[in-house]
Amino acid sequence: MRCVVLVASAALLAMPSPCGAFAGSAALKTRLATVSRAAAHLSDTVAAAEPTAAAVAAAQAPSEATPAAATAPAKRQTTKKKKASGGGPAGQPLVIGLSHNTATVEVREKLSIQEPEWNVASARLLESCPFVQEAAVLSTCNRFELHLVAADRNAAIRDVLTFLHGHSGLDKQTLWDNLFMLGGEDAVWHLLRVSGGLDSLVVGEGQILSQVKACFTHATSGEGSAGKVLGRLLNVAVAAGKRVRSETSISKGAVSISSAAAELADMRAEEVLGSPFDAETDVCIVGAGTMSRLLLTHLASKGVERVRLLNRGLDRATELAAQFPDVAVKCETMEALEDALKTSDVVFTSTGATHCIVTHDQLQAIGAGADSPLMLLDISVPRNVETQANDVAGVTAYNVDDLKAVVARNQASRRRSVLEAEALLEGELASFMSWQRTLDYVPVIAKLQKTAEEIRAAELDKVSKKLSNLSPRELEMVERCTKSIVNKLLHSPMTYLRKDQGEQLSTREIVEGLFDLK
Repeated sequence: MRCVVLVASAALLAMPSPCGAFAGSAALKTRLATVSRAAAHLSDTVAAAEPTAAAVAAAQAPSEATPAAATAPAKRQTTKKKKASGGGPAGQPLVIGLSHNTATVEVREKLSIQEPEWNVASARLLESCPFVQEAAVLSTCNRFELHLVAADRNAAIRDVLTFLHGHSGLDKQTLWDNLFMLGGEDAVWHLLRVSGGLDSLVVGEGQILSQVKACFTHATSGEGSAGKVLGRLLNVAVAAGKRVRSETSISKGAVSISSAAAELADMRAEEVLGSPFDAETDVCIVGAGTMSRLLLTHLASKGVERVRLLNRGLDRATELAAQFPDVAVKCETMEALEDALKTSDVVFTSTGATHCIVTHDQLQAIGAGADSPLMLLDISVPRNVETQANDVAGVTAYNVDDLKAVVARNQASRRRSVLEAEALLEGELASFMSWQRTLDYVPVIAKLQKTAEEIRAAELDKVSKKLSNLSPRELEMVERCTKSIVNKLLHSPMTYLRKDQGEQLSTREIVEGLFDLK
């Protein structure tokens, strides 16, 4: 019994009555620092004690988090642990990028990275930017963003600017003029708004949520560069985007980039072609991806009955055409492009090409627009159609930046939905920031466990001679009993540390909270 009392008393003395969550008091900081110093030289906690620091960190994720975010691949966890083992401060979210709000398509296309290369680019960024701990790329037709985690924000920004300069060929002044940089809570809020469709050219459009989900999937895969913080943030953003669309009316009646392009063609047909946009209009779509599928959907709703669909491979084009039995879709390879440019009224381009596939010289050489007007609508980034195409007589070319005139009519009616969505996202923001703050206490919890365990073992060792007459089974019972006492004494303080109180408390309130005193 004496050993039990000694261990219990020693464990109580070892516990810091205030915790690091309440840094407003100098006395609390001093007390916590004392505990940290005392625990620095101690051995690891035995397996039977409270969960390890890694388990504590994993356990802090809210119950609604999906397994993908709660458990990163083993390879990536190992890499991140090495990267973050320098003993410095915890990393904070940081986003560096540009969008349709800050940069023209000419600038966006130079920074654009195709989805299959996202992980390659983020890995290169980590290698060349020592102050960046985690990284993920989000690159779409309307935005290019690097979502990062870094402890030293200024140093990370400097390194990333150098990386982007080498990647894009843009001079640093141009980058400064077009990039936005947000850190901490602002970076989290930005990503939540992006995923919710509130920062899109077309407010409430659904494609951006799929793109953020793809970013999460790539970044948390074995080849990705997201760790605990960024993986959790991306997962929360995807979940928040789904909530916005299911719990508000933000997506009702919303248009996508593809539908906006179809609407623009409809709006400008009389002016450019001299005839309405209807079943008699000869339409061609270049590319057979997701954007083209959406285009076909919206063109069909506008009464278009025949479409030429060009793609590098016929299999994918044929598969897409089969989804639209009510539209006469003629599938062809890219060899038919010049003929399509000469004979079509409206040509939409949406391919993954990293260069212009329709040029000024090409249009002039084949006489496009000479016999009848040609409207080109390029919804690709990087662009598929040269800006100089507008200089060819009879040719009118539009790109994604020209869609703003279409979507402006849609914005006013959606303001109420935007306010509802932002109120929902505020809750998601508070939840994530609260979770991130608890990460600061993981080392404290580990030290507290180690301190208590050493005291328990030392006190038990002091009375070991007096217990020599006990049988092995009885000694095992004493061992289990003392460990159980320590674990139960530590349970309330560690639970308290894992909760972000979000306010300044008095010492009495802290002690009552730490030990769950009723």
